[in-house]
Amino acid sequence: MPLFLSLTVDLSLGDADAAESLLHGAGATGLEVREEGTRPMPGVRAPAAGEAILVAYFDDRRLAEQAGAEISRAFPGARTAVEEVEQRDWSESWKALVRAVEVGRLWVGPPWLAAQAPPGKERIVIEPKMAFGTGDHPTTSLCLLAVDAYLQAHPGATVLDVGTGTGVLAIAARRLGASRAVGIDNDPVSVELARENAAVNGTPEVELSGKSLEELPPGRFDLVVANILANTLVELAPAISRRAGDALVLAGVLVPQRQEVEAAFVRQGLEPVSAPEQGEWVRIDLRRPRGT
Repeated sequence: MPLFLSLTVDLSLGDADAAESLLHGAGATGLEVREEGTRPMPGVRAPAAGEAILVAYFDDRRLAEQAGAEISRAFPGARTAVEEVEQRDWSESWKALVRAVEVGRLWVGPPWLAAQAPPGKERIVIEPKMAFGTGDHPTTSLCLLAVDAYLQAHPGATVLDVGTGTGVLAIAARRLGASRAVGIDNDPVSVELARENAAVNGTPEVELSGKSLEELPPGRFDLVVANILANTLVELAPAISRRAGDALVLAGVLVPQRQEVEAAFVRQGLEPVSAPEQGEWVRIDLRRPRGT
């Protein structure tokens, strides 16, 4: 039976969301989250009070061990263990952990739940693979809400999704009436998956590529969305800001990181509008002053 590697992480519940993002970025091909108050599958260990258990799956022992080391550095109190797992243990049971979400005018979920999408919603089907962004993570949900609200107020707007992952935000923008939707990502695997998802959702015209912000043709987009890590947002603040013609939405930011990230974009001449929170995460909304 084929084997792959699981990295199990026991850590404080308050650190779980940040650790999830770290594991996605470290190359996990799947991620199981067990939190206090949720019932694990039979025979599966539940987390201790005040803790969460994350189980990340990797195809390679080196990647699993490197991810464990990163977790230990970022969260000194975390307990990690790498084990070999038979592939059949994960192949079906993990699907029960992937949720569909309803956000504004949208329903976003995996293929095996597509029949459950309610009538009247824009149904977007996302295949959960190696790229981030199936819709159920708070940062993605927050961004989907922002895209929906902006396009309701500005039909036909142009949208740029920086760090597109599965392509869900760019696809959603197009389905919600954007005249042009562009998604970029520096991960070739993400770009390939995003293109597959665009085709499945009937939006092959969404422009998805591995181009950098500098490599895109000159010009601004009405709405720019960037759901990436806080340190990367700060680093890319000048390049991202130059592309925002009217509104900018930033996510992937933990609540304590808000001030630093927001300040980096204020220095580029943008004005804060709001900062809605969901759990440990905050979305930073900014706008470009008229005439600038």
